[in-house]
Amino acid sequence: METLTPGRLEEIAAVFAAHHDTGRVIAALVAGSGITLAVPGWTEAAEVSYQAIFPFPHHPLAGHTPSLTLLRKGPLGLLVFNGRFHLYQGYSAAEVAAIPRLAGLLGAPLYVLTNAAGALDPSLRPGDLVVIEDHLNLQGVNALVGEWALWRQPRFPDMTKAYDPTLRRWALAGAREAGFTAQQGVYAGVLGPSFETPAEVRMLRALGGTVVGMSTVQEVIAARHMGMRVLGLSLVTNLAAGLSDTQLTHEEVMEVGAIARPRLAALLRQLVARLEEEINH
Repeated sequence: METLTPGRLEEIAAVFAAHHDTGRVIAALVAGSGITLAVPGWTEAAEVSYQAIFPFPHHPLAGHTPSLTLLRKGPLGLLVFNGRFHLYQGYSAAEVAAIPRLAGLLGAPLYVLTNAAGALDPSLRPGDLVVIEDHLNLQGVNALVGEWALWRQPRFPDMTKAYDPTLRRWALAGAREAGFTAQQGVYAGVLGPSFETPAEVRMLRALGGTVVGMSTVQEVIAARHMGMRVLGLSLVTNLAAGLSDTQLTHEEVMEVGAIARPRLAALLRQLVARLEEEINH
C-alpha cells in the first residue's frame, strides 16, 4: 500500500516549513549519482536527512547522500537535494517524484536537476555536459497515475516545453562563460538497473536519444505538473554499450562525476547568479 499520498506530502512540507526558515526559495537543485552540488556565497542553514522527511523505507545507494540542504543568502533560499530516488531501487513513481513535489510545495519556482548519463552520441566523451532539451519516458510508469493527477490541474499537462527554453539558453551561455562547451540533447529515461545492451543502444539512438539514464523523467513530469520551470543537466560518465570496449560500472560513473564536479559547480554559480540578478531587477 502506498504510504505517500498528496495529503501526507502537504503535511510533510508544512512541518519542514514550520521548523526551517526557508526564506524566499528561488530554486531547487538536485544532485545525480557521484555529483556534489555547492553554491559559493550561500550559507548552510540546515541539513535534514531524507529519512527524517519522507515516510517510506529508504534504500542506500553509492554516490548519493540522502539529505536536503537548505542554503540561505539574505532573504533568499535554495533547496539542495543531495541525491534522489530511483525506480530501480524499488521506489514507486510517486516516491521518486516526492522530491520535486516537496520543492514545489516549499515555493521553488525552478527545478534544476543534474544526472549521470551514458552517451548514445559517439561524439560525446566522459566529462561532457548535455543540456536536456527533451526526454523519452521508457520507464513504463508515469508520476501522475492515479490520485496524483487529480491533486493539481491540469490532469493532462502539456509537456511540449518540459525543459524551459530560457533556462537552457542560460545554461549554454553559462557553460561558455565558465570556459567549456555544452550541447543540447534528448535524455532517454529507462528503468535499469542493468546497463543497456548494444541493441538497445542502437534502438535509443534511432528514437532520437542523445544520452541515456535511469532517472529524471518522473521528476520532470511531476515538476511541470506543479508549474515549476525545469532545467536538466546530464553529465556524460561513459559511452553506452557498443560504443566502447570498456566494461560499464557504477564506480566509473562516480569517478567521472568527481572529476567533472568543478564544471558543474562553475555552471551552477553562473545560473544562481543569473537568478539573483533577475530577482533584484
